[in-house]
Amino acid sequence: MGACMALCSLASCASCLCGSAPCLLCGCCPSSNNSTITRLVFSFFLLMGTMVSVIMILPGMETQLRKIPGFCEGGTTIPGLDNQVNCDVIVGYKSVYRMCFAMTCFFFLFSAIMIRVRTSRDPRAALQNGFWFFKFLILTGITVGAFFIPDGTFNSVWFYFGAVGSFIFILIQLILLIDFAHSWNKIWVENGEEGDNKGWFAALLFFTVLFFALAVTAVVLFYVYYTQPDDCTEHKVFISLNLIFCFIVSVVSILPKVQEAQPHSGLLQASIISLYTMYVTWSAMTNNPNRKCNPSLLSFMSNVSTTEPSSEDPGHVQWWDAQGIIGLIIFLFCTLYASIRSSSNTQVNKLMQTEETGRSGGEAVDNEEDGVTYSYSFFHFHLCLASLYIMMTLTNWYQPDTNTQAMKSSMPAVWVKICSSWLGLGLYLWTLIAPLIFPDRDFN
Repeated sequence: MGACMALCSLASCASCLCGSAPCLLCGCCPSSNNSTITRLVFSFFLLMGTMVSVIMILPGMETQLRKIPGFCEGGTTIPGLDNQVNCDVIVGYKSVYRMCFAMTCFFFLFSAIMIRVRTSRDPRAALQNGFWFFKFLILTGITVGAFFIPDGTFNSVWFYFGAVGSFIFILIQLILLIDFAHSWNKIWVENGEEGDNKGWFAALLFFTVLFFALAVTAVVLFYVYYTQPDDCTEHKVFISLNLIFCFIVSVVSILPKVQEAQPHSGLLQASIISLYTMYVTWSAMTNNPNRKCNPSLLSFMSNVSTTEPSSEDPGHVQWWDAQGIIGLIIFLFCTLYASIRSSSNTQVNKLMQTEETGRSGGEAVDNEEDGVTYSYSFFHFHLCLASLYIMMTLTNWYQPDTNTQAMKSSMPAVWVKICSSWLGLGLYLWTLIAPLIFPDRDFN
């Protein structure tokens, strides 16, 4: 009897893997919509690939693999058995490039397939919301194939794909942060007005001041550690311009005309955008190949002079640094938020190709029979860009050198990040002034 029950349980699990999204997670998310669960599962695929990439790039991983008898070329051997695996490819930045290449192809494929899906009655919607086991097999197959790509110019060419995709993804992150700040501000203001509780307003003021204080502190630290009196002109320009731009958007956000058109616009959103802009500025400066303008955190703590040339191996890559870790944290937050968001911000909904939806209760249901609540195609394109962003973040935006097979910092990465920060601030400014320029349109 127990064996029969076990077989029935396995059969049920197997049917879930081939079935719809609610079947997979209804036990964990009983009150979730089909659309939300589907996005969470696809995001889980992305996070799973990210975890694999992190494991592959861990320091010392290649050394440990070479200790496995009969596995790596040039490693421990077994008499009569040739070592066939090139461990230079399955670990380090090459493995991250190939893993993220596979995820990019996977999500781009689904982005193309799901173009113009309008309702869950479209036959392609069944592919979007089900057949998870087969989708996992497809992703695994693409990943295995990616590791057979010869080096050649693949790494150098894919670096530029990663830079362009990451540029766009940084803008999407900024849009999501704007939306999050908008929702946060709206909910807390409504709570304070409905309950006549001033504590909500005090909490909003606290976080607003905190974020602005962190942004100003960052600016001071940038001038102290990332500039020199006779050098680092680019850094001085980047820091000064972004400080000025952040001040401008903060002032615009509280202008009477803007407040009249958008009552929920305020300094909380401006403080979050300012802090994020300073993070992007810092991330850009850490990619400057001029070590005099780009000291490591180790030099801060040990007071080592950065004017002396580094004696480190030019091919050495410091995979784990502070800006990379913060970048991963922001990525995880934005990915999760993009999967579960249900926003009332019309401008952001148009940009993200989503619609405002109500909450569901009781059980996982199909809430897209009359129309999809988000663009399937755009969601996959977003995950495609996220895969490229993960690739660049895990490799610290270092550029592969085809001549020396080393990794090195590059100015293109610096300009990509700085330009994305400027364009992001421009987008936020546009969300503030658009209702004034086009008063006849609905921006609420």
